[in-house]
Amino acid sequence: MVFEHEIPEGSKLYFGENAKLKREIENKASDVLMNEGFEEIITPVFSYHQHLSIEDEREVVRVNDTENNHMTLRADSTIDVVRIVDKRLGRNTKQKKWFYIQPVLRYPSTEIYQIGAEVIDEGELSSVLSVAIKTFKALETQPLLQLSNINIPKILVEEFDFELDSFKRIEVQTLRAKGYGWMDDLIYLNKAEQITEELLEKVPEAIREELLKLKTLALEVAYENVVVAPLYYAKMRYYDELFFRFIEKNDVLSRGGRYKSDGICSVGFALYTDELIELIDKKRRG
Repeated sequence: MVFEHEIPEGSKLYFGENAKLKREIENKASDVLMNEGFEEIITPVFSYHQHLSIEDEREVVRVNDTENNHMTLRADSTIDVVRIVDKRLGRNTKQKKWFYIQPVLRYPSTEIYQIGAEVIDEGELSSVLSVAIKTFKALETQPLLQLSNINIPKILVEEFDFELDSFKRIEVQTLRAKGYGWMDDLIYLNKAEQITEELLEKVPEAIREELLKLKTLALEVAYENVVVAPLYYAKMRYYDELFFRFIEKNDVLSRGGRYKSDGICSVGFALYTDELIELIDKKRRG
């Protein structure tokens, strides 16, 4: 029996102070983004292309259109933003910076509210990472910033016969079991300053450039609370190189990275509204 007051598991309800705080977070973030030259976009709830964005397609909620073609509810905003701007607006706009404030919907009934930003036809991740940092500053919080490079685990899987799941699950013993001495150095590496000439000589040549990209990004960031995680693998299908997360204890507050869609290289990030509401509410309550 479903009672009149029940809402589906995973769906969201905001009222009172939480609704007020949600609006405050969205307003402060949008102020930062507009000051940085971003314009707002609101994408359709229904999509034909979400399978390109989600690694586990079982997470999408499927429906059909008027001609019985398969559609899904919006499970991710990034690829739809790039595709809509490229295909719909195209030459009619020179605007490359876009932001959105909207939920994504995952199977069976999970709503995830996000504030996202994308810079289309841009390859420098630092261009959006600096905006994410300014947003957290506006929200008066300084979570841990973790920097990674998705290419490093990919290359190690391709050239050294590791299993990708070992990186996804951070299975330290499995990674060490192959007996490569340099693997211990990568596992325990967490500061950009540890990426030294000595380390670069020790690790496989195939990942040296990728480690240098990670070091360069870390040293460019004007932020104190930073670690590097060279073996971390993101579970989003489209991120292909440098990647970042903002983390507070066990909660991920933001993710961002570089990606390609239809041959266009872009960078972007998303802030997770519900985690921010919980964090800021706890701080204000003391």
